[in-house]
Amino acid sequence: MSDTPRTSGGTTGQAGAPQRSLMQSLELDMRLLGMIGAFVLIALVFNFFTGGNFLSPRNIFNLTIQTVSVAIMATGMVFVIVTRNIDLSVGAVLAISSAMMAMMQARWMPGWGVELGSPVMAPVAMLTGLIIGTLIGAFNGYLIGYQKIPAFIVTLGGFLVWRYAGWYLTSGQTIAPLDGTFILFGGAEGTLGETLSWVVGGLAALAAIYGVWSARQNRLRHAFPVKPLWAEFALGGAAVATILGFIATLNAYDIPKGKLRRMFEARGEVVPDGFSQGHGLPISVLILIVVAISMTVVAQKTRLGKYIFATGGNPDAAELSGINTRLLTVKVFAIMGFLCGLSAIIAQARLQSHANDIGTLDELRVIAAAVIGGTALSGGAGTIYGAILGALIMQSLTSGMGMVGVDSPLQNIVVGSVLVFAVWIDIQYRKRTGVK
Repeated sequence: MSDTPRTSGGTTGQAGAPQRSLMQSLELDMRLLGMIGAFVLIALVFNFFTGGNFLSPRNIFNLTIQTVSVAIMATGMVFVIVTRNIDLSVGAVLAISSAMMAMMQARWMPGWGVELGSPVMAPVAMLTGLIIGTLIGAFNGYLIGYQKIPAFIVTLGGFLVWRYAGWYLTSGQTIAPLDGTFILFGGAEGTLGETLSWVVGGLAALAAIYGVWSARQNRLRHAFPVKPLWAEFALGGAAVATILGFIATLNAYDIPKGKLRRMFEARGEVVPDGFSQGHGLPISVLILIVVAISMTVVAQKTRLGKYIFATGGNPDAAELSGINTRLLTVKVFAIMGFLCGLSAIIAQARLQSHANDIGTLDELRVIAAAVIGGTALSGGAGTIYGAILGALIMQSLTSGMGMVGVDSPLQNIVVGSVLVFAVWIDIQYRKRTGVK
């Protein structure tokens, strides 16, 4: 069937215009809707089998902080796969970045007279991890773009080299303790609290409303068809309800009494009788939100983003049109490396130590998140929000299976099967819609 015809300059519902269905009026991305439906189904099934524990505020809080590091790397993997490349070294780059940061905090900087708790300890350690990740990513991009070594080979080599370089750097030991400020970026130890979380949630809700209004005004300004007002209100209302509901859920997870007592004692105070306090929005989740917005802006609003998707769509045409595809490859892998360093900060802070198995199998999780989120392995198509939702689906499967007592080997079997199934669904979708 052909698409519903539209007038070039009018709005939906004008005299003589064909009636549009509910889905056409809302103009929803069917793949996004399918992923949301899959996530809701997974959540409801596990919630049933866990007696309501899966959707409890505590588990939702834990689920979000467990998703962050993979989701951050998945946003970079979108750019890598869109340009028809692959990166099998993301977990190893995370591991070497984590090893460098841990050694800075526990070994090297104390030897230079900078002790744990110093205001420069956490910033220097974080900067070290980000620089290491970015340099390794850029080096991978140089080998792929300028030396023409296939990305599969370069990053497969990195998968082995960087993880075991980190192992030698730490002599195979778990490195701890870490700086207290650094640990705040891991999730449970660093949250915004109830009040500030509501402020952030309110600002995010206003931003969502402004986004809907701005998109409508932009379409009207260019004489493009727009959704009916009821559809705009429905989508805006759904976004606001989701944001505020998420904040309310995080605030509903109270800080344990023992931890609350230690927090008050650190300030020389006593916990009042009956006093309780919610965790609120974790700092790590706030970082993920900032990364998601930034990467979306890069993808949709900048020349770099346009070059990335143009190169993925047709590399030969992109090069003939004047795009320096070799330098573009370096930039894409440098971004990927930077995000690996950022994920290393969050993963290490959440674990409160550096262990040699940190980031193990993250390659699988990151690639699976991007692909499940709709990034085409053939290149040229992918979304940041899809990759983050894919990461959330992956973590929900793992967490839910763990809660109901599924053995770890079977968990990996299920995750691998879901990945293959997601690719098959994507292929069928592209066949039906004619999308290349």
